[in-house]
Amino acid sequence: MSEKMLMLTMTRIEVEHLEDLVRQFADLVNGTPSDDPAVERLAPDVYPDDSEASNEFRSLTRGDLLHRRARDASMVRRALEKVTDSGETDEFAPVDLALDEEATEAWLRTLTSLRLVIASRLGISAETAHDPEDPRFAVFDWLGYRLDGLVTAADELHGE
Repeated sequence: MSEKMLMLTMTRIEVEHLEDLVRQFADLVNGTPSDDPAVERLAPDVYPDDSEASNEFRSLTRGDLLHRRARDASMVRRALEKVTDSGETDEFAPVDLALDEEATEAWLRTLTSLRLVIASRLGISAETAHDPEDPRFAVFDWLGYRLDGLVTAADELHGE
């Protein structure tokens, strides 16, 4: 039985921008000091009322969590690099990316993580905390659009 593939269509310029964002994200999770608020948002307090337990849990899990985020980002970058290395020059040309289940999960986690990092950098703490007309939030909103489409496609593919 063959595995179901999810087809994601983007324009070449979207792929190029996303590849750059994912590269920056990988750099962040691979070498950021532990006190970076964006990284802290990727590994939040699980015991907000018990700082000692929360610190202990974070010290035991943070490295593995960030390693998984970096591995996911690497998988996404490899898929994006195939497109950018294809020789196509029309930046608005649609390109298809075929994602198996493992790749889809990596994409979902990576896009979610990117949104968390950008939200941290922009000071967004709740969905209503930004003005959609403010151009500083365009990438955040675009990633949300892409994430929503990916979730919907994954649900449809798996019959949920």
